[in-house]
Amino acid sequence: MSVRKIVKIDEEKCNGCGLCVPSCAEGAIQVINGKARLVKEQYCDGLGACLGECPQDAITIEEREVEDFDAHAAEKHVEDLKRKEMQKKMAEQKPGPQLHGCPGSALRSFKPAEPAGKTISDESSSPSQLSTWPVQLKLVPVTAPYLNHADILIAADCVPFAFADFHTRFLQGKTVLVGCPKLDDVSYYADKLTDIFKVNNVNSVEVAYMEVPCCYGLVQTVRRAIEDSGKAIPLTLTKVGIRGGIIESARQNSSTIV
Repeated sequence: MSVRKIVKIDEEKCNGCGLCVPSCAEGAIQVINGKARLVKEQYCDGLGACLGECPQDAITIEEREVEDFDAHAAEKHVEDLKRKEMQKKMAEQKPGPQLHGCPGSALRSFKPAEPAGKTISDESSSPSQLSTWPVQLKLVPVTAPYLNHADILIAADCVPFAFADFHTRFLQGKTVLVGCPKLDDVSYYADKLTDIFKVNNVNSVEVAYMEVPCCYGLVQTVRRAIEDSGKAIPLTLTKVGIRGGIIESARQNSSTIV
């Protein structure tokens, strides 16, 4: 606790218009029960960016003993608000007919080293490294919990067939999203990936794509989505040959992701 500057909201004057809310980058002000309120003292930096936005002059700055401003807590608070807003947005959207009532698209997370059931070939095959379900980009919700703080593998859907050791080389410790830039709608992919990168704190992204020219569209789509998200996300590009080898793999600097 310390004596510092902090906003003061006069609820008598406030009419709940909400114009002050977007002006607060820390999300310290929210409209609750029809009135603008300071949700937590540690979210307010006391700089007063919200002052000029109130048509009722209901917001002022005062000095008093309050919690110290916590920039890290404020940042996390803003991220939580964004996730809740995206969840609300996604809930309001009607699912496409191909997804409605499909039990196969239910979200799942599991330990990759523990196969769910024993098969005839268990004695000779390596355990699956898949840890999340579903894998198709169209089926994975933007707010799927396993996307936050994840190392994401975005794989062209031919890669697992061409690269024999796909699970060991690519899947260990990764959340996988699969799609085809030639047969699917890449503009839809770009928009969805942009939302995924905006809403979640993604640690890194690797794109595994085939050497055929049309497959490079996946690289362009991911680059565009990272740029549009405004995030600096480490990106690795790995090109796989049609005979199964890795032709090249390189990490891109944030400044080159354009």
